[in-house]
Amino acid sequence: MKEHKYNWNYLLIISLVSAMGGLLFGYDWVVIGGAKPFYEPFFGITGNPALQGWVMSCALIGCLAGAVLSGWFSDRFGRKRLLILSAGLFVAASLGTGAAASLTAFVIFRMLGGIGIGLASNLSPMYIAEITPGNVRGRFVSINQLTIVIGILAAQLINWRIAQPVPPGATPAEILASWNGHMGWRWMFYACTVPAALFFILMWFVPESPRWLAKNRDNHQKVYKILSRIGGNDYADSELASIEETLATTAEKTDFRLLKQPGVTKLLIVGIVLAVFQQWCGINVIFNYAQEIFTNAGYSVSDILFNIVITGSVNLIFTFIGMFTVDKFGRKALMLLGSGGLAGIFAVIGSMYFFKLQGLPLLIMVVVAIACYAMSLAPVTWVVLSEIFPNRIRGAALSVATFSLWAACFVLTYTFPVLNQVLKASGTFWLYGFICLLGFLFILKKLPETKGKSLEEIEHELIK
Repeated sequence: MKEHKYNWNYLLIISLVSAMGGLLFGYDWVVIGGAKPFYEPFFGITGNPALQGWVMSCALIGCLAGAVLSGWFSDRFGRKRLLILSAGLFVAASLGTGAAASLTAFVIFRMLGGIGIGLASNLSPMYIAEITPGNVRGRFVSINQLTIVIGILAAQLINWRIAQPVPPGATPAEILASWNGHMGWRWMFYACTVPAALFFILMWFVPESPRWLAKNRDNHQKVYKILSRIGGNDYADSELASIEETLATTAEKTDFRLLKQPGVTKLLIVGIVLAVFQQWCGINVIFNYAQEIFTNAGYSVSDILFNIVITGSVNLIFTFIGMFTVDKFGRKALMLLGSGGLAGIFAVIGSMYFFKLQGLPLLIMVVVAIACYAMSLAPVTWVVLSEIFPNRIRGAALSVATFSLWAACFVLTYTFPVLNQVLKASGTFWLYGFICLLGFLFILKKLPETKGKSLEEIEHELIK
């Protein structure tokens, strides 16, 4: 295979379209953080940690359902159809959440959006991994993480621009009486409808995954046509032969019981631990609970919204760095950098909270933590998860790993208000730092390097 034969424009276009699922994932996931100071007075849950945690984390119930659905149905009906379904769910959830008149309706539509997130978070990186050559797969799969970050930044910018200035020390009653408390937070959710509708339309024009199509022998010509358009006839010949060789050694139908095979089980454990660790490293609480974190650091509501934009911008910049280093330095090196770096950074942040060092120094350390995560654990975890599982059961195995990721995220999101109350901010960040240290040790001992290899080469090496 020679690089100059690849149809880079075609690969980039279909990767970007499928990665719009990541953009919507990022937007829907983070928009609630900026709306939080305004919908809480509206629904009367200010000062109630249990309800605050439930409203913030309820979407994760939908994420878990979406992860399960993606496993059962993507191996039966294809990656493309499920991505189209996720786009439709994002449209419905954006409109319904923005129009919610009661807390119950708000929670239901957040869960619906969560199903869309669960589907997109699993299928977008999987689809990209299955259409791209091995020597650039890390970079292309990282496009999904880039769009997630763009979605996060878009939500942060839109929240900041929609919200009207809030006077320092404003009470919940004063916020409720303002435009922010009645309408501002609704438009934050409505804004997601535009990219969701665009994603829904464009997904009809991308091809199905050739590796999924190859499971059905009748699709030989379709697979060959897609692979030829990606890399020419020689590339199509070699890739199709390799795909059919791996499929010939496995059962005709995907069966979750295949996940119990010794070689697969070992990889599944690695995937589950990495998925859980990506969440329990603690970085997502900075996005979801920015209000509490920056309030403890001495910032007002208006300052908080601007600080969130700063963190989102840094997140985007360092995601680019991760994209262009993952195929150069490898997956394992970046994962070790991220886990070890965050362990040290969280130790410092916890100490700053403990000794009451507020303002700019704390903001700088938070930004450094996001930069470290954005160039390592954020994109690389999805790259590894999308490529370590065998072709035949990739959908099922990745759905188990994704389910584990969202279950871990639910625990993280739901428990933060309680941990913050019991352990205080210092103890909470020290706890996350200890988890990062454990993650570093696991990655050092258990994570295989997959840089530059085709999916079939990875399968031959890891399934023994």
